[in-house]
Amino acid sequence: MTRPVVGIIGNAYELNDAYPVHAGGTMNSEAVARVAQCLPLVIPADPNLVSVADLIEVCDGFLLTGGRPNVHPSEYGQEETPAHGAFDRARDAITLPLVRACVERGQPIFGICRGFQEVNVAMGGTLHPEIRELPGRMNHRMPPDAPLDESFALRHKVILQEGGLFHRVLNATEVMTNTLHGQGICQPGACIVIEGRAEDGTPEAIHVAEAPGFTLSVQWHPEWNAAADPVSRPLFEAFGQAAAVWAAKRHGIGRVA
Repeated sequence: MTRPVVGIIGNAYELNDAYPVHAGGTMNSEAVARVAQCLPLVIPADPNLVSVADLIEVCDGFLLTGGRPNVHPSEYGQEETPAHGAFDRARDAITLPLVRACVERGQPIFGICRGFQEVNVAMGGTLHPEIRELPGRMNHRMPPDAPLDESFALRHKVILQEGGLFHRVLNATEVMTNTLHGQGICQPGACIVIEGRAEDGTPEAIHVAEAPGFTLSVQWHPEWNAAADPVSRPLFEAFGQAAAVWAAKRHGIGRVA
């Protein structure tokens, strides 16, 4: 049997401000291939090119990546303002229904940064456009113009719910993470369980209550140094194991007669 296929949600960019591309960060593919032990497949997140129905048949799980554009506020009932930043409406049109379909089917999803926010919005939650402007919150954005190792450096603690899913996967109730985001959860969706928060109270680790499959999502970027980091590695390993279970089910391996 081949490795489970993990669809990595790509982002739309323009190379040299002229040539449009769909791309995924190399570190996402490396984490999926080397740690999750799955086959990485970058998805052009555009409903004119792919459909949710096709994707859920081709892939065994989905990595909802980070990205500079934000979920459009109309997706959670708010008006667009300059504070909401740039958008990718094509990605919204794919990822939000994809999350809902996967949650219903029990198909594994792993949300990272924007992907974490997509899971919350897909489940009916809302977002703050700029959490550093809220009283008592720290600046969760990456240092401007910093090299990658500085941008992805561990910068704050996340306190995890004792006995929760993340506690079981990570065998810890307190972890150190990087932080590279401006937006964050305002109101969690009705099925969203917040299991981890930064020291300033910002939600950092969630899952979907009573979902039949893997739905762990994090506000930080575990794809950085995933093979060596003691927090990132078990998250990707657990995601890979869930994708393998789904793949076995899809191919009829181990099916009880």
